[in-house]
Amino acid sequence: MKRHGNLYPQVISRAALYQAYLDARKTKRATRACFQFERRLAAQIENLHQTLSDGSYQPKPYYKFMVYEPKPREISAPAFRDRVVQHAIYNLIRPLFDAVFIEQSYACRLGKGTHAASDYAQAALNRVPADSYILQLDIRRYYYRLDRAVLQRLIERKIKDRRLVALIMQFAITDDYRGVPIGNLLSQLFGLIYLDALDRFVKRELKVKHYARYVDDFVLFGLSREQAISHKARIVEFLDKELHLELSKSSIHKAHRGLNFVGYRTWRTRRFVRKRNLYNYRQSVKRGRLESVISSLGHARQTASRQYMLNYLQENNHELYRQLPQKIQSLHRHPAQRPRGRQRAVHPGRRNLCVDPGRYLFA
Repeated sequence: MKRHGNLYPQVISRAALYQAYLDARKTKRATRACFQFERRLAAQIENLHQTLSDGSYQPKPYYKFMVYEPKPREISAPAFRDRVVQHAIYNLIRPLFDAVFIEQSYACRLGKGTHAASDYAQAALNRVPADSYILQLDIRRYYYRLDRAVLQRLIERKIKDRRLVALIMQFAITDDYRGVPIGNLLSQLFGLIYLDALDRFVKRELKVKHYARYVDDFVLFGLSREQAISHKARIVEFLDKELHLELSKSSIHKAHRGLNFVGYRTWRTRRFVRKRNLYNYRQSVKRGRLESVISSLGHARQTASRQYMLNYLQENNHELYRQLPQKIQSLHRHPAQRPRGRQRAVHPGRRNLCVDPGRYLFA
């Protein structure tokens, strides 16, 4: 793997810090911290440049708070000036690492995301035999359990500039002896770098052709039952010895049963959003939360759940339905426009059944 040096001067240059400020403020324009930084912008950029140059820069303490959806997590929000420094680092090193990641790593990457991951999963289900097996695995408390010594070693395989590596690792420190802060921009990249080793092991050592990973949730397609059991054992051993991680849950089942991955329940011919997503959507409709409704409909845009969700919105909160962007309303096939009579639909696990497709929205 090619290693890159002499990067630190590029990260701390005034031009790089100013661009990083522009990136950091995109979602923070309405915050007091951003306003205070902008009031003395030139002086703030100069101060960051000087402290980074002489080695006296230290990140400020995080503002910590809890979120409870979809599960309880402690979020560590950095000070705005530290966001700027992280963006400066990220802008330079992200392309270096992204170039070596496998195509099927879908989290926190340009042009990837949950929709692309779900598209790949559905395509993989159609490529492998219906009676072949899927191995789906999830890592226990991933970001909380990263070994920072292993992380630094993986970063140094690509970056040989010691000053830059030391600066990067300042943003990996937590109160615990392991893990990285959830809420940092760089933590997203840390997560990608750390499990890139797992991706390579699955593709090169296990030689699995159809494989996808989104953060700590990953799936191997087209296996025999014996391969699924053997691969799981080898992955458990690799995670323990090389990355000091352990599995949270696992599933081995036939491909015709589909899978629950990146927020979708996916079969060969159908895709639905998860039950929990539908519940949250209905709550948003009842409470008139337009932004949440639009977000949920965007999540469901390539699924068989979308028409049900639009119907539910129109029937239960017509005023909110009228506030939807015209682009979304134009996708709505109203009940009166549907052909009459029973419709032939394909059950996710069976063939040639005359059923109402809506009954599988909550399957």
